[in-house]
Amino acid sequence: MGMELIIQIIAGLLGGNAAGAGLKNLSLGTAGNSVAGAVGGGLGGVLMGMLGGDAGAAAGAAMEGLDIGAIIQSVAGGGIGGAVLTAIIGILKKALVK
Repeated sequence: MGMELIIQIIAGLLGGNAAGAGLKNLSLGTAGNSVAGAVGGGLGGVLMGMLGGDAGAAAGAAMEGLDIGAIIQSVAGGGIGGAVLTAIIGILKKALVK
């Protein structure tokens, strides 16, 4: 699961920064978007593994063989998780500043 988690964190970092760039009013700044995205990417990957049940173990085994489907799943889960967490934190920050 090590390589899978690294891919998810990197994808989350990218997803968080993409969300910050696309949703400028919710942006946390580059560092904030990166941290929130990386955490969201890791959490998104964990949630995908939990929802998939045995699919998470199968994806981990496939990653050892560099299965393209497992890599795409990790990138997608991490990127989406990073973007979502960045947006949620941006919304909360905006609500608390008022």
